[in-house]
Amino acid sequence: MKFTVERDVLAEAVTWTARSLPSRPSIPVLAGVRLEASTSGTLALSSFDYEVSAVSQISADVAEAGTVLVSGRLLAEISRSLPNKPVEVVIEGTRAVLTCGSSRFTLRTMPIEDYPALPALPPASGTIDSHAFAEAVAQVTIAASRDETLPLLTGVRVEIEGETLTLMATDRYRLALREVAWNPSTPGVSATALVRARTLSEVAKSLTSAGPISISLPTGDGKDIVGFEAGGRRTTSLLVDGDYPPVRRLFPEAMTSHAVVSTQALVEAARRVALVAERNTPIRLEFSEGQVVLEAGQGEDAQASEAIESSFEGESITTAFNPGYLLDALGVVGKEFTRLSFTHGTKPSVITGQSALDSAHDEGFRYLIQPIRFAG
Repeated sequence: MKFTVERDVLAEAVTWTARSLPSRPSIPVLAGVRLEASTSGTLALSSFDYEVSAVSQISADVAEAGTVLVSGRLLAEISRSLPNKPVEVVIEGTRAVLTCGSSRFTLRTMPIEDYPALPALPPASGTIDSHAFAEAVAQVTIAASRDETLPLLTGVRVEIEGETLTLMATDRYRLALREVAWNPSTPGVSATALVRARTLSEVAKSLTSAGPISISLPTGDGKDIVGFEAGGRRTTSLLVDGDYPPVRRLFPEAMTSHAVVSTQALVEAARRVALVAERNTPIRLEFSEGQVVLEAGQGEDAQASEAIESSFEGESITTAFNPGYLLDALGVVGKEFTRLSFTHGTKPSVITGQSALDSAHDEGFRYLIQPIRFAG
């Protein structure tokens, strides 16, 4: 095998392909990246750890076709450090020789025959703008659990119903739901999948520069993988096993009180007041006509309070939230104003965004947050 490729193109492809390599592979070959050069002028780089696969295809000047397996992390480090000149890779026996300008590296190859076959990408279910998808994923993954003893809640539930794609995640203390328009391959298509939040987040972030993303969801044919493809890159992931709880019904059908406040003003006030909130203690929010007062701390401990302007409808209400959970929501609401809706101070509240103080709120993104009991 012998090929030449631009340094930046190789470095970007290797880095993307190697991003999901296991730090402690169950078998040595899983630490490798497979390079397959074709005389058609393409170089395919792939990785697989039995859970997530990644394939990146780039253009290369291929003199001799062939396949080789080398250490993925080492190849990524080397390719990023090379001078900005064409890179030549040649296989010499059991070694891969990489030359770039006056730099020369020799890498030990790994037994390609021991490398597992990559899973096939399921048929495409539809496409979505990469930036819209990345924004939607960022809005819901904040609510996914990081507790690996509850694997079901570490996932994001993906639902497609016709031209609507819905993402949902919860860690039992908050729930994020995002609905976004997309282009289904088949009218009226319906499918669901539970994808690990960490994997979904990495995929969404890494494909934002690749144009529309093609998403492949299982449609009841027994395949337990989801696939994503864009700009010569494709990745698959095993689904999280289990039945996701029916979380949609947690959103109240009717709310009795509503507050609208500047998102930035609420973020800044919450951050300041939270400085005196000890670990696992809430910040209190008291809503009344014209303002919301944020407070934290009590008794002999440090205390803080701040009032900011707010538009309010309904009876005055006092509630308390985990400041981190509140700030997470405000960080992804994506609108100039935030709407907080309540039924009671001790019942979950719903956070949505709106473009202006007097405009309709956007229910495409909803964030349900559980209040915390507080003294006083």
